[in-house]
Amino acid sequence: MTVTPSVVFHPETAREIQGAFDWYQKRDESSARAFALEIDIAVERIAASPTRWPKLAEGIRRYLLKRFPFSMIYRIKGDEIQIIAVAHARRRPGYWGAR
Repeated sequence: MTVTPSVVFHPETAREIQGAFDWYQKRDESSARAFALEIDIAVERIAASPTRWPKLAEGIRRYLLKRFPFSMIYRIKGDEIQIIAVAHARRRPGYWGAR
């Protein structure tokens, strides 16, 4: 039996996701729904196979969203996956490093 690790979001990550969702929603409701779905898919894929995506630095990995210019930045700590950022590809690279 395979145990799926728990996924925990850094408090700032929830705000990043909500901010991006709100931005898309102001422009197009279907884009906002697609963004939310892609976030859900990313979390599922990371939880199913956390070591599959490339390392950015020691202990830090990145999952690139397919349709949107965002990366999900995460680390594996024991049996927990910590999502530390949902970072826009063209804004403030590495800002999440202190998390």
